[in-house]
Amino acid sequence: MKIIISNLVTTLDGGQKELEHQVLQKLRINNNLVKNIKIVKQSTDARKKPGIRFVYSVSCELDDSVKVPSDKDVRILQELREEELFPGNKPMDGRPLVVGTGPAGLFCALVLAQNGYKPIVIERGGNVSERTQKVAVYWNSGTLDTETNVQFGEGGAGTFSDGKLTTRINDARCEKVLSEFHKFGAPDEILYKAKPHIGTDVLKNIVVQMRMEIERLGGTVLFNTKMVDVKTLNGEICGVYTNNNSLIDTNTVVLAIGHSARDTFEMLYKRGITFVQKPFSIGVRIEHPQEVINTAQYGDAAGHPALGPADYQLFCKFLERTAYSFCMCPGGVVVASASETDTIVTNGMSEFKRDKDNANSALVVSVGPGDFGTQHPLAGIEFQRKWERLAFETGGRNNSAPVQRLEDFLEGRTGGLGSVKPSYTGETRCADINNCLPNYVTDSMKQSISYFGRRLKGFGMKDALLTGVETRTSSPVRIPRNDKLECIDLQGLYPAGEGAGYAGGIVSAAVDGIRIAEQIIKTYAIPK
Repeated sequence: MKIIISNLVTTLDGGQKELEHQVLQKLRINNNLVKNIKIVKQSTDARKKPGIRFVYSVSCELDDSVKVPSDKDVRILQELREEELFPGNKPMDGRPLVVGTGPAGLFCALVLAQNGYKPIVIERGGNVSERTQKVAVYWNSGTLDTETNVQFGEGGAGTFSDGKLTTRINDARCEKVLSEFHKFGAPDEILYKAKPHIGTDVLKNIVVQMRMEIERLGGTVLFNTKMVDVKTLNGEICGVYTNNNSLIDTNTVVLAIGHSARDTFEMLYKRGITFVQKPFSIGVRIEHPQEVINTAQYGDAAGHPALGPADYQLFCKFLERTAYSFCMCPGGVVVASASETDTIVTNGMSEFKRDKDNANSALVVSVGPGDFGTQHPLAGIEFQRKWERLAFETGGRNNSAPVQRLEDFLEGRTGGLGSVKPSYTGETRCADINNCLPNYVTDSMKQSISYFGRRLKGFGMKDALLTGVETRTSSPVRIPRNDKLECIDLQGLYPAGEGAGYAGGIVSAAVDGIRIAEQIIKTYAIPK
């Protein structure tokens, strides 16, 4: 029989032997009666410094003769069978079309391909190789390609990120997402660590392997191919026009375009697709020396090879606003992430080793429809643009990002750099970030910094560095769907993932793409 044992605690140096000893003690049996001990989950308990411990859940197999002890931490594992998908009987005109290769689009296309549907996938940006080269040009010279950049291209915005695989959703499909990532090259630890991450360097290879699998199963992936219009008939989609003057005939389109496809949002809005305003958050990137964060979180154990670089998550609720850390990147860099000219947009990125000098995180404040100025459904986009353009102005109109010491930000003066050097992938200019964010955002940031400094020692250090601005925390719109996950205005169009307002990260976006693939399979017969 197979069982799960929870709340097994080991020291940092305990390793596999100590964990196996804990298993035998918990079960009160000899080691020859237990087989295939496997870590299911590993987390770090740093509440009692310096006595930091690892906490595990493990699975193992027992001889059927063994009596399972009555213990709240021990349970027999009931194997859950994956629900079998049966194709529907509605005819599909053409092949299913997936627009976008971010997590939602990739996983939707993968599941469709695995079930014989041979999807066509189009991506406005380039493949990983072309994309990496063009992003490097932008970072080094400021010359931006508006179609292939940190936001657009193979793998979506997540390709240039930390590759976090944490999620707050409770969905069995999360296991499939992790399993597929592992199959295509992610390390074993993503299957059990409480806060798994891949890193941009590993994720780039994984998305290429996923694309190759989609193609091996009969799918077609077209890069530098942008949806510029839709063809409709009697309230149903029947095709998509692309930038190379071609028409892809199909009555099944998955819209997985990401949160920055502003021109596509505008095109769809003009075609009568309903959009609603959605809250998001804006602010800055804040950088500290990674060793400061390590010491704050781990005390004297900081630097222990079993721990790795520390992260943090901070949250502060005001009457009308919430300030919080977001997309924290231990040992990472702040990256130039614009997709439109004459704007500055920041994001965070780490490689798998997370071995750079600085830790960075978004420090953001919630904003909503009441802040956007009008009731227009796309007003959130213009709200983002306003502050991105002001950041460009504040940085000197030469694609330099405005940076500022934390103490200078609090005092409202420009100043210069301190001990924390900017990791930003482009040029920077010391400037007052108060000039490129709304007063209610900077006021909330200043209130939160005092509170966060009490929660995390060193967070409020005078030389901590702010880089402006972070505006793309999530989509500023939502495209309403019906109970079949279709757009309410256009049958056969499936808004998906973060860009459509239904996800908030790699895993949740991938899960949404899988859900849509399953709905398509249940509805339509396999195209001939």
